[in-house]
Amino acid sequence: MSIQENHSDQIGRMVEIQPSKDIGQAERFRRRRDRFLTVVSPLILLLIWEIVIQLGLLDSRLFPAPSMIVGTFYDLVASGELWRHLSISLIRIAVGFFFGAIAGVTVGTLMGVMPVVGAVLSPIVASVYPIPKIAIFPLIMVLFGLGEMSKFVVVAIAVFFYMVINTVAGVSNVERIYRDVGRSFRVSRLRSVFQITLPAAMPMIIAGLRVSAGVSLLVLVSAEFVGAESGIGFLVWNSWQVFDVRSMFVGIIVIGFLGWASFTLLDAIERVCLPWAPKNRR
Repeated sequence: MSIQENHSDQIGRMVEIQPSKDIGQAERFRRRRDRFLTVVSPLILLLIWEIVIQLGLLDSRLFPAPSMIVGTFYDLVASGELWRHLSISLIRIAVGFFFGAIAGVTVGTLMGVMPVVGAVLSPIVASVYPIPKIAIFPLIMVLFGLGEMSKFVVVAIAVFFYMVINTVAGVSNVERIYRDVGRSFRVSRLRSVFQITLPAAMPMIIAGLRVSAGVSLLVLVSAEFVGAESGIGFLVWNSWQVFDVRSMFVGIIVIGFLGWASFTLLDAIERVCLPWAPKNRR
């Protein structure tokens, strides 16, 4: 009787283990498939683009082939012009993004945990947030001049409002039971904010960072169109003015790459900061 029971237990364990192995193999296959498609899909698009131009279906003066753009990219890199514009834009984004994000998270946290602050600032945020930030860039240039400070400020303002809104949403949606547990352990209000509220609100904060990264790039490029003599935005705008279409496309592709790189970086930060998130446990 005991032999039959042991045999039945072994069969039961095999039945339990087998599905988990199948699920793991399916998950690995899905990841490899997604990586493959991520690499191949842009290459297919470029190949179609190249074929269309080579067949003469589009005017290469307006839509140069990828091979032509690669040649121009190499020339701009070799001359150092692309690196000069790219480094200037990266500094502008980094400075503006940093200060805008810090200020936005700070103000958003205060609005979320202190009802009085929320009541005072909510109408101001709600009225100023919808205004396109590039629309107030002329005012910013009047206040801060034509130098680097105006670019820092316009990026910081754009990031600030997105971070305020996401942080308030994240803090406000923290389960009350978490704070109650903190109070039962006599955790101070300040420690509760840093050890309970902000970690629980982190998914919304990182989502705000992800959106703000794209918005900051958009705002900076627009500002460089009209109020700069350097930067990737200036490279695109100046190339258009002199009808240097290949250099213009190089600038556009670099902007797209910066957007992709920012999303990839924030995904890595999310995996480190939120290892418990469902999508990071797969």
